[in-house]
Amino acid sequence: LGGGSSGAARCGRCALLARGQPAPSVVPTMAMKYMGAYLMAVIGGKDSPSADDVKAILEAGGIEVEQDMLDRVISKMDGKQAHELIASGHGKFAACGGGGGGGGGGGG
Repeated sequence: LGGGSSGAARCGRCALLARGQPAPSVVPTMAMKYMGAYLMAVIGGKDSPSADDVKAILEAGGIEVEQDMLDRVISKMDGKQAHELIASGHGKFAACGGGGGGGGGGGG
């Protein structure tokens, strides 16, 4: 009944999870939390936030920090200024491990 490729996609996700790897849709969401915390530190006055700055923000929000994700964001932002990346276009943040969100809901 129905279904087609959705069952195969679910099986692929299950295989990734069984190997201890996050499903592809999970990684961009997680990375955005880290970029969001990084940008919050920038708004708070840090020109180049450290891993500890970002970790403190995430933990204050009750988010368990995964060191490899944190290190990836800090590494990708090293030597870059957030306001310059924003001014040159949001596409530049793709290199920092962000992800696409869903479309907005329709008004009514």
